[in-house]
Amino acid sequence: MNYLIKRFQRLLIVLGVVTLITFLLVNVLPGDVAYEIAGMDSSEEEVQEIREELGLNRPVLIRYVEWVTGIFTGDWGTSYISDEDVWEAITDRFPVSFELMILAQILALLLAIPAGMISAFRPNGRGDRIIGTIAFASVSMPSFMTAILLIYFFSLHLGWLPATGYEPLSEGLWQNLRPMILPALSLALVEWTILMRTLRVEMIAVLQENYIALARAKGMSNLRILLVHALRPSSFSMITLLGLQVARLLGGTIIIEQIFGIPGVGRLLIHAVYTRDFIVIQGCVTFFALAFVTANFLVDIAYAWLDPRVRTRGAHG
Repeated sequence: MNYLIKRFQRLLIVLGVVTLITFLLVNVLPGDVAYEIAGMDSSEEEVQEIREELGLNRPVLIRYVEWVTGIFTGDWGTSYISDEDVWEAITDRFPVSFELMILAQILALLLAIPAGMISAFRPNGRGDRIIGTIAFASVSMPSFMTAILLIYFFSLHLGWLPATGYEPLSEGLWQNLRPMILPALSLALVEWTILMRTLRVEMIAVLQENYIALARAKGMSNLRILLVHALRPSSFSMITLLGLQVARLLGGTIIIEQIFGIPGVGRLLIHAVYTRDFIVIQGCVTFFALAFVTANFLVDIAYAWLDPRVRTRGAHG
């Protein structure tokens, strides 16, 4: 219990720091939302009236305290441009972004786990060298470049998958998944290499343990040894990386959603930046921060469940 309390306290501190920094940075960005609302040809009196109405002429710290108080009471504010409730705008689009992240993480794991096991079984062998070369080439390209190549090959050249668009799950499972495969793969082809290399290093060490030698002496198959006896103790560091990858995936979805025309939170944030809708920018960044720290909190719990030694160190640390 002490371990969870300490992790939860860190979550609150990180969230508080992120919201403060975000609010301050947004308020020093060039441009004036009052001009965006009133129009660039409006008089100074009209602009000042809008600033007064929105409270933009008050001190920054006072506006920050009011905004944070609203966050905790469920009031995330209203868009200056579209007059849409920020919380509703984010929650309406988050399922789309969440689906993209989950699919990307599943594809990354489906690539990383078998590749890591093959590489660890015979380090520096032919399979290990081939997988290492593919991983190096994969991680060398950013997700947006991978997305462009996938669109060219699978959409324009082969015509198998759509290049843009999104279909809700209500239209059918395949109709929903079909336009999400390329965006998810664009993210997964960058993320899987880190997971694979981490699993490989951990599993090479685990395979040297005495209980692995005992399992081999009992005549167990190599596949059973890898899956049953070596995979779980080799996965601790990889599970931690899954939590850290949430931030990378959140950042990646912002670009990928724009490329593929996916109506998620990332695309909402890009539109808010273009229109200088500061309250939506603050809400999106805060939501991303909340998702990141929550994911890492859940990873800490999973890590402690898998390895009881972590709970003991956390309770006394």
